Amino acid sequence: MQLVADYLPLILFFIAFKWQGIYVATAVAIAASIVQIAWFAWRSKVSTVHWLSLVIIVVFGGATLLLQDKTFIMWKPTVLYALFGVILAVGKLGFGRDLLGYLMKGVVLPPPVWTRLTWAWVAFFAFMGVANWYVAFHYSEQTWVLYKVWGGIGLFLLFALAQGVWLSRYATEERA
Repeated sequence: MQLVADYLPLILFFIAFKWQGIYVATAVAIAASIVQIAWFAWRSKVSTVHWLSLVIIVVFGGATLLLQDKTFIMWKPTVLYALFGVILAVGKLGFGRDLLGYLMKGVVLPPPVWTRLTWAWVAFFAFMGVANWYVAFHYSEQTWVLYKVWGGIGLFLLFALAQGVWLSRYATEERA
């Protein structure tokens, strides 16, 4: 259920794009993201990741709608990925913290494994940001939307699965 809730604005963006194009899809994504935040707040708590996503979709989506320029919405994933990567890198380099540990509460890993995991995600976010930029500005709008939705979800799921397999050698559950 969490996976559906996480990706619902993206799926609705895709449906609206097929139905009415990029501008309606952008408005739907903004509205769905606001509803998503309300849902998470009602169910339990809104994560920092979701708040950042909301701010970026409102800013970049709002600029797209206000200026009637799809370039802004096409930059949105690259900016979001860059922000996540920079946050993880600054956490490690600036504060000596592996911030993924805060997201993966209850998982106990040796410090060198947390470090490798952090850098793997930084590299993955850099790859995703560059890939989005490349597809957005070298291919058609239709191709970009297909990549953004299905390619992005697929790559995230594959990377997370690979990380899970790799981490299974090291992870233990915290004992209460």
